[in-house]
Amino acid sequence: MTALQHSIPFATDPQPRLPGVAPFDPADWLQVDEVYAAQMAERDRLIAAAPDAVIALAPEARPAADELLEVVLDHLARDHAERFDVGPDAVRRPDGVTVPLDRDDPMGTLGRLVQEDLCLMEARGAEHVLTGAVLCFPASWRLDEKFMRPLLGIHDPVEVYTEDLARRVQRLFDGIRPGRPLWRFNALRYADPALHQPRSIHDRRPERRDPDSCPYLRSERQCLVRLPRTQAVVFSIHTYVVKA
Repeated sequence: MTALQHSIPFATDPQPRLPGVAPFDPADWLQVDEVYAAQMAERDRLIAAAPDAVIALAPEARPAADELLEVVLDHLARDHAERFDVGPDAVRRPDGVTVPLDRDDPMGTLGRLVQEDLCLMEARGAEHVLTGAVLCFPASWRLDEKFMRPLLGIHDPVEVYTEDLARRVQRLFDGIRPGRPLWRFNALRYADPALHQPRSIHDRRPERRDPDSCPYLRSERQCLVRLPRTQAVVFSIHTYVVKA
């Protein structure tokens, strides 16, 4: 499925190197852009057709998932009140679709409310581990291969993600405070504009920089948000795809 944005709003910003991050206003966390309806239609389709491929949640991560759902609902009601009608049992989205609030399926419900993919990272010993996620728009990775893995394992086999960088990223995760979120972005050329692009670590994406063979630019606005009660870190990903 293709849903091209007109532009990447932060494209003129200098691209931070890993793990380069910057603070942002919490009110600007979740975005609603011009392809909201198209992206949400694809998210609805994937969650209905292949929930096991796009949703994962460890039983012990349920409190964090429940808290994340409440935090997102509060954010939508407060900071996007003109777009979302948040009720006690359902949410009417900006595209007119009403989503029942299934609190027995917090990650699936979240995946049908916002454009962002949402990953829960929780401290397990000295590292943060991916304990839950709704990941409809993976960019060349698969949720089943990264679920319950620590940061270093998640980034394997990213060549630039050295052990030294892993320690720096872990210190970054340890230092995130509630109400003081951070963000960064990436940008990669793709031949295919499809949003759902899972790829196994055993089937690495060929590196292509030729504009003729990769006419699309895919960029992720990645945010790190600490949940105040469970202390889980939410890694949110808003995906942009434009014609380069």
